[in-house]
Amino acid sequence: MLDVAVIEDPAAAEASLDPIRRRILAALAEPGSAAALAARLGLARQKVNYHLKELERHGLVELAEERRKGNVTERVYRATAASYVISPAVLAAVSPDPARAPDQLSARWLLALGSRLVQEVGTLLTGAARAQRRVASFGIDAEVRFASAADRTAFADGLAEAVATLVARYHDDSAPGGRSHRVVVGLHQIPAAPATPVAPETDSAPDSAHDDAPDTGPGQENAR
Repeated sequence: MLDVAVIEDPAAAEASLDPIRRRILAALAEPGSAAALAARLGLARQKVNYHLKELERHGLVELAEERRKGNVTERVYRATAASYVISPAVLAAVSPDPARAPDQLSARWLLALGSRLVQEVGTLLTGAARAQRRVASFGIDAEVRFASAADRTAFADGLAEAVATLVARYHDDSAPGGRSHRVVVGLHQIPAAPATPVAPETDSAPDSAHDDAPDTGPGQENAR
């Protein structure tokens, strides 16, 4: 079982979004038969069998083993992954394009960068899984709490400068056999928990050019 599987086929994505199939996928983190799943989920066995066949057809579950019980063969299934990500490639014709309107202060542009990241890394993971190889990648996840908007702006400026310096130092267009890599850096507020909603900061008036951002200070959104 994979840790994460990327769904790139629209039909598979549709199959995974069905409420009953989502429950079956979650239950199949541990192998189980249709009968066991029906009892656990409170569903008719025939219905579970139908959904299992659809999930198997789209590669979301697989046969783990077959057990002989008297004159009956029990098929035991498992999910192909512990979790799934639907790639923006599923909506290729309408997926966001970061090249369309680059803007460091736009939340929509940051979202477009994230969408491209999921699509590209998903493609790499799918290919690597078929070749039974690992994907060379690197990630940083950090949380920072700023005392003021001015500190946030200074942080964003310093981060942008540091990334630009590193890119300039190591980028080599003429390197024989060199491989291009994508560097994405983003800064955004952490959404408040639904139970205790908190309005985003509004320390400056919205700029009409960036009206998609509740806080338009450069430190609020910076992606490169």
